[in-house]
Amino acid sequence: MHALIVVSHPDPESFTHRVAHGLAEGVALAGGGHTAEVADLAAEGFDPRFSAADHAAHKEQAPPAADVTREQQRIDRADALVLVYPVYWWSFPGLLKGWIDRVFANGWAYEERAGGPPVKRLGRLPVHLVAIGGADAGTYDRHGYFDAMKTQIEHGIFGYCGAPVAGSAFLLESAAQDRAAQLETARNLGLALFAGGRASRGARRPAQDVSLQC
Repeated sequence: MHALIVVSHPDPESFTHRVAHGLAEGVALAGGGHTAEVADLAAEGFDPRFSAADHAAHKEQAPPAADVTREQQRIDRADALVLVYPVYWWSFPGLLKGWIDRVFANGWAYEERAGGPPVKRLGRLPVHLVAIGGADAGTYDRHGYFDAMKTQIEHGIFGYCGAPVAGSAFLLESAAQDRAAQLETARNLGLALFAGGRASRGARRPAQDVSLQC
């Protein structure tokens, strides 16, 4: 089985990238012929701007742009989608949000119908979210950020398209753990990704708290 690991961070030496590659390493170490591709949106120069051409495609007045089609085909080849990202302003970085705005489009991720609910078209695609934050778990709990991000991302985006969120891990600041432990957690997430022959369900709250810089 094949995992597409999408990472959104401008610094290839960042901890975010190390987590993404740790996940990919875990997928490979799991054996069984499983593979992983790391899609570095910043290095690849993906344009996150939702343009007039994207709007026309949304209204089904024009075909999707070539770069959007390439990303959709890359997801179509995957048995699981993993998003690895730093938390910026309690959400995705703008680059990753723009990737979703453009790629998870009407006619591919969902289908709008006049007079009826949208058709959810990504029911076969398990999604795993790995968010790296600079605040501790107490801050997230105290201000309701866990629930807010779940509503916004899991329900508002992937629920709308029918893609099941199989795992959601928050890797947060703490003095209790170090980066080595965090990277081991990332490898373990990769090892378990296709346990049982399908993308397995993962943690719904912080997988581990760790002192880090995104």
